[in-house]
Amino acid sequence: MKKKRMIVFLAAAMTCLLPLAGCAGGNGEPAANMTGSQETGSLESGSQQAAGQGSDSQELTDQEAANRVAALIDAIYVQKRTDDTDQQCAQAKAAWDALTDAQKELVSGEEADPDYFGRDTGDASKDDPRNQDGIGEKEILVVSFGTSFNDSRVDDIKGIEDAIQEANPDWSVRRAFTAQIIINHVQARDGEFIDNMDQALERAVKNGVKDLVVQPTHLMHGAEYDELMEAVEAYRDRFESVRVAEPLLGAASTDAGAVNPDKKAVAEALTQAAVKEAGYESLEAAGEDGAAFVFMGHGTSHTAKVSYSQMQAQMKELGYDNVFIGTVEGEPEETACGAVIEAVKQAGYRKVILRPLMVVAGDHAHNDMAGDDEDSWLSRFKDSGSFESVDVQIAGLGAIDAVQQIYVKHTADALAQDAVQQGHVPGGETSELQDGVYSAEFQTDSGMFHVSEACGGRGTLTVKDGKMTIHISLSSKSILSLYPGLAKDAEKEGAKPLLPTEDTVTYDDGTTEEVYGYDVPVPYLDKEFDLALIGTKGKWYDHKVSVSDPETVGVSAQTEGAAALEDGSYSVEITFEGGSGKSRILSPVTLTVAEGKMTAALQWNSPNYDYMIVGGEKYLPVNSEGDSLFEIPVSSLEEAMQVIGDTVAMSKPHEVEYTITFLPETLKNIE
Repeated sequence: MKKKRMIVFLAAAMTCLLPLAGCAGGNGEPAANMTGSQETGSLESGSQQAAGQGSDSQELTDQEAANRVAALIDAIYVQKRTDDTDQQCAQAKAAWDALTDAQKELVSGEEADPDYFGRDTGDASKDDPRNQDGIGEKEILVVSFGTSFNDSRVDDIKGIEDAIQEANPDWSVRRAFTAQIIINHVQARDGEFIDNMDQALERAVKNGVKDLVVQPTHLMHGAEYDELMEAVEAYRDRFESVRVAEPLLGAASTDAGAVNPDKKAVAEALTQAAVKEAGYESLEAAGEDGAAFVFMGHGTSHTAKVSYSQMQAQMKELGYDNVFIGTVEGEPEETACGAVIEAVKQAGYRKVILRPLMVVAGDHAHNDMAGDDEDSWLSRFKDSGSFESVDVQIAGLGAIDAVQQIYVKHTADALAQDAVQQGHVPGGETSELQDGVYSAEFQTDSGMFHVSEACGGRGTLTVKDGKMTIHISLSSKSILSLYPGLAKDAEKEGAKPLLPTEDTVTYDDGTTEEVYGYDVPVPYLDKEFDLALIGTKGKWYDHKVSVSDPETVGVSAQTEGAAALEDGSYSVEITFEGGSGKSRILSPVTLTVAEGKMTAALQWNSPNYDYMIVGGEKYLPVNSEGDSLFEIPVSSLEEAMQVIGDTVAMSKPHEVEYTITFLPETLKNIE
């Protein structure tokens, strides 16, 4: 009977609580921009049942009451926001508050546990969700993954936002998180409403923002950055200008040994802060004391995981021999906990200081790094038996002033770049270029639409009869077509979009990748022009691009034929146009120079070509098995070569016209 009396008491308590709990309006936005408790209406029966009310509530055990609260928590532990999210958050909190302390300890679900509401992570009232209206025409939207740890959110994320606002007093700084799971957690527990990307962008539109700058706080160009860019693309045409600044570690590169000024600045700032907190005068002094620092990042299966290898390379370049980079996910492999333990041990260090390589010191820092579980990094380093001491520093990158200033600079760089792109800085008129082939810089207004990193931001500009065309190799195959002009015109009947070529790009480490390339008409140099694109979502988007800095290309750029080349073998990249795009000649090709004459070995990606016609002469394949291989004469590397290939892949043989353009700047002697 004692338990039944307790449940009856709970039911009465819930009845009193329900009118006070509640949710915002059905439009998915808070009724007012507040960080504390929200004034709300009545709840539906879900929270009543979760706390053990209803016709059979007197029969609920403590565990059953806890389980129903766990179900409500699991329901909001999701990445997608719905029209019911605000109400579900309020229900979960009301149901939790109605439990006894003993019942709260029993809460356990797929994601739910007592810490969801019960863990003290600091004072949420010190935070500013930056979700206020009255933005004005110029907004800097600072986008973070987010954290439910209040102290870290204040020190790290708010710290960055405040620094950017201080540096840009004429702009309004607002916030968005990309992790809806975290947004829901903070809202349910603390009553703090934080916008997700769609909410923040919609708020900007409703407030009449014209110029939007997006500053990610993410470390790198990874999965979260890609999702951010997709959200921005969906709203791009709602603003007069949109710019996206670089994430913390700066421009991406596929070379594991590549470093840049941003990585250097982060490495120096993080190491200096860690050394100071550890009580050493310098990193060298720590090394002499047998101490090593292990900076633990998140890790990712995204190609951006190379950023962690690059950070290790940066530490090495700085001479930070007692600094090691690891990741929770163990990607790249050398950053896995076991691999890092072995590396530190082999280097002979006896003491270890663990610290997160993350913008915030949130769940990963407190649990994966410094937690009591046997699989935490703290436990694993201790259990290895290889070290005299293992200490932890729980602090995010965002709280370091020098790191905040890197974000400030990235925002400033985005603003400066936009000034050039929007024509606010005087530029040159259309250049008069002689017919020929040039290397030229190709700039866009989007981080999702750019030339492959293997090409260094440049394309091949061909000038013929005064008309200019630039061939660009993009970063992937996600852009299906381009259109010289506006998106609205691309959608009209009779529009002729540009079709892609299949290009093979080669990175600094020798790896290759197949991407889409395009031949884009260039109306003028050094000034923006319209170029629409359509991606896998099937929608056309407007973009501004520009072509500048033309340079005469390569080894033989000013000579015809092989006059400037010694006899020997060379590799040279090509661009390839024509046909359906399915068949192509592989790049690079082998160029042979003998007695002043050049011959190119052209390897198709298909065995179905039985002859080629070059300059009116027919050439047969030089192989009888495998993909078709031809050796053809080359009269000049400076002019596009028109050839015909006869394919037998169709129902009957069919001659197809192709254009091959050699890129002399890529010539390499292979002997």
